[in-house]
Amino acid sequence: MADARYRLSAEDIRRRLRATRPGPDPAGVDPEHSARRWPAPLRERLPARLTPAGVLIPIVEYPGELAVLLTRRSAGLPQHAGQVSFPGGRMEQCDLDIRATALRETHEEIGLEPCHVEVAGYLGAQPTITGYAVTPVVGLVRAGLPLVPDPVEVETVFEVPLAFLLDPANQEVGQRELHGVFVPIVEFRYGGERIWGATASIVVALRKRLLDNQ
Repeated sequence: MADARYRLSAEDIRRRLRATRPGPDPAGVDPEHSARRWPAPLRERLPARLTPAGVLIPIVEYPGELAVLLTRRSAGLPQHAGQVSFPGGRMEQCDLDIRATALRETHEEIGLEPCHVEVAGYLGAQPTITGYAVTPVVGLVRAGLPLVPDPVEVETVFEVPLAFLLDPANQEVGQRELHGVFVPIVEFRYGGERIWGATASIVVALRKRLLDNQ
């Protein structure tokens, strides 16, 4: 059984994220997640202005337990094929704000209607090596809602108990070579799925926000 410290309720999520807001510039990143900490060869590859993007962290409400919904991207995609990610994508001109981006992309990718998502709050935008500023939007979702993944983008949808992701004991640390530079990475493994890269970084940021604001 998971440690009681990590078994949060939906009301815990609402309370601990209530004061959060997206940044004023969707292309800006949270100083806590600034790319300035990256090795120089990686920083030099970034564009002068990052492309705004939004992802949804769907937290599914079950009786007595919360779970995080994730996707595994289709193997035929040109970028990040087969990787685990949150539903989301780049901001389009039609999007009113980064919240709209995350909800629209989620609907397109997995068929989850925006009206079924209760937005609880936001995490600070993070840079990615592919040149995006990604703002995570945290949403609460009822269990049992029908999902229709787009097979072009999504191979499968799965869930991981929130308590598992919040427990630091389940985080693994390694390294990865990027453009000739070795950088530290964190990852989580659950049910045969490997959660790493920007997705794992967002999970770590979520854990910090929820557990540091009790």
